[in-house]
Amino acid sequence: MLQALVNWSIHNRVVVVALAVLMLILGIFAAANAKLDVFPEFAPPQVVIQTECPGLSPSEVEQLVTLPIETEINGIPRLDVLRSQSIQGLSVVTVIFQDGTDIYRARQLVTERLGELAGQFPAGVKTPRLAPLTATTGRLLTVGFTSDKLSSLELRDRVQWMIRPRLLAVRGVAQVTLFGGAERQFQVQVDPEYLAARNLTLTDVLDAARQASSIRGAGFLENERQRIILRSEGQVRTAAQLGETVVATVDGTSSSTASWTPTRPRSRAASRPNWRSASRCSTAWA
Repeated sequence: MLQALVNWSIHNRVVVVALAVLMLILGIFAAANAKLDVFPEFAPPQVVIQTECPGLSPSEVEQLVTLPIETEINGIPRLDVLRSQSIQGLSVVTVIFQDGTDIYRARQLVTERLGELAGQFPAGVKTPRLAPLTATTGRLLTVGFTSDKLSSLELRDRVQWMIRPRLLAVRGVAQVTLFGGAERQFQVQVDPEYLAARNLTLTDVLDAARQASSIRGAGFLENERQRIILRSEGQVRTAAQLGETVVATVDGTSSSTASWTPTRPRSRAASRPNWRSASRCSTAWA
């Protein structure tokens, strides 16, 4: 049989050369369009939905946030598996599609379904967002930062504003997640007896705190030579300024939040015996 194949190839040189050229062209095309990576993509297409729920317990997150998202996502075309995780203040829903599904179309379908949930979550729950599109083996590196000289707040600020932007500038880095340390924030500690004595409610304090800091445009003034932009600046920059916010005015007397002392931001990271500041960032590779 081998002798017959050789004889046929010799007598049909044009056909053999044409087939060789065709195989060469196909090989070059396949090599140019191959998805090269450190590891092959072995997992099916999946979309991760993250929703922050400040102040909610795991059971409340499951009932009020995770369950409505799962109910809305069910029924999406080519849906294979739906997984979820509800922890303190965070809901994570993983939508896994069948093999061969276009990941961009899948993300579009999920986004359209999430848009129908607008206004159905409790107050304070943030808008659900999709995690960045990364490979299954995308989590490349987790780095921990410690300091004996910087506080937990200062260390987090340095990592967030100096190290994180430089990592994101590296080609191929899709996401840098920062967790741990203390975040900058203003805290208003409410005294129930103080509220009762002035016939105020916690809602009054919340409304006043929301309206205490803002920057609003006020139009512009225009003459023959120039246009002057008007803007009212009411952004709170210090705890003392927030403490001077007027909550309510009764019989000409104003009640402010000055009696409640804004404290320093509390650290979300576990404290160590030697009070050594710590923070971490996780880098995802696209």
